Amino acid sequence: MQREELADFLRRRREAIRPADVGLTDGPRRRTAGLRREEVAMLAGMSVDYVVRLEQGRSSQPSAQLLVALARALRLSDDERDHLFHLAGHRPPPADGAARLARAGLVRMLDLLGDTPALVMSDLGEVLAQNRASLLLMSDLTGFSGDRRYIAYRWFTEPDARAVGPAEEEEEEYHARRLVADLRAVAGRRAGDPTVTGLVERLRAASARFRRLWAEHEVAVRRVDRKTFLHPRVGRLLMDCETLVTPDQRQQLLVLTPADAEARERLELLRVLGSEEFPTGTPH
Repeated sequence: MQREELADFLRRRREAIRPADVGLTDGPRRRTAGLRREEVAMLAGMSVDYVVRLEQGRSSQPSAQLLVALARALRLSDDERDHLFHLAGHRPPPADGAARLARAGLVRMLDLLGDTPALVMSDLGEVLAQNRASLLLMSDLTGFSGDRRYIAYRWFTEPDARAVGPAEEEEEEYHARRLVADLRAVAGRRAGDPTVTGLVERLRAASARFRRLWAEHEVAVRRVDRKTFLHPRVGRLLMDCETLVTPDQRQQLLVLTPADAEARERLELLRVLGSEEFPTGTPH
């Protein structure tokens, strides 16, 4: 661990970020260049005292999980994130692990979208980052582990994951087919990748419905979609979903906009109500 270099790097990255870049207001009394330490602590989900000790070269070695949180809070590029890991005495995440960290540019776009729900997902359907509007609409989907990280796995194995959407059989079948067809496209692009083949085999073992749909070999990349959310506080919201894909097709930015006036009004009500209570489940 290179404590002095790590401390200098963190200070300079913090000072280089404008508050507006991370969705914070830049008030007239602000005298600190860039972000304050307490703002970095809030964004990274750690104590202010630990951020201070890191910047003063007095900290214990940060864990890899903590470094990921810092990289996101400081909006580090892929190269900067790897440098952070090296300075802290850790190996940077391997290729598959790096793909599970939301790209810095996509995270900045989440901030710029403001009140429009948006999230960053991997090509396998793991939610990597969300903005506040997305959290209000569908809760925090970034904390799952194991196969539960993947939306398709939860949707086919957990009834509660489907409860956030309409229960009509035709609607459920439509979304089930879309999930499987999209996973088929990923499996084709990443042929032989053990992460993909392992997920497919475990899904086939866990769900008869998935086995049936997988055997039909439908393929379709999800670019434009329409999702219905059943929110416990504001009711039914019909949302259009646009998907922007990175050049390597490993990450996606999903942007959700109201599909009708009713959904627009209910989304605005949800913003007013704030984040006192989140729904459970997942979009499908």
